[in-house]
Amino acid sequence: MTVKDAPARADLAATDDIGWAVRLLAATPTHEHRDPELLRRWARAADAFGSALAPVACDARIVERDGGLELGLLARYTSRPPTVELYTDTIDLAERVVDARGWRDWYPPGSVRAAALAHEAVHLHLHHGPAKAALKSALGHSALRLGRLRVSGHVAGAEEVAAHAYARTVCGLGRSPLLLTAALAAEAEARSGSANGSNPPPARDARREN
Repeated sequence: MTVKDAPARADLAATDDIGWAVRLLAATPTHEHRDPELLRRWARAADAFGSALAPVACDARIVERDGGLELGLLARYTSRPPTVELYTDTIDLAERVVDARGWRDWYPPGSVRAAALAHEAVHLHLHHGPAKAALKSALGHSALRLGRLRVSGHVAGAEEVAAHAYARTVCGLGRSPLLLTAALAAEAEARSGSANGSNPPPARDARREN
């Protein structure tokens, strides 16, 4: 299937942004047997946290390169030294998918690159500042309780949800980039000949090396 065939596939847009966030969490290791309602609560909390973040600057070095399609990446933040890699081939494909699916009102021209950069800026922000602890607190997940003492636990995938929500808000998008990464995952399945007609979980748009 080519990009032009994309609208004929299942209507990915029928799942709302929180629904895609839940799918992302459910597909994240350690969450395989979590209560769906708990995942939805975490998804809502992470989405609200990201949406409410004040604009953050990307102080990392920005590098644009090809090769994202082979890696399955739109962008990647690496911390040593702080660098954001933007994969132009995947960004170009994403722009074509937006046109093919009729989503241009949600993702204006150039917004895919802007959203990818904003997304990675949040990872940089969470990696180096106190906001990571604030996200844990917002999620309300306890790793340990001793009387009145509560230690906030890490929720795998929540940072991704928050970063997508931030990118949606700061870039003025009509839908979360999670929807677009789901469409890219569907396109990747089609290109590999493994598409089975079901709605895939959204693809990760970044993998960080610490």
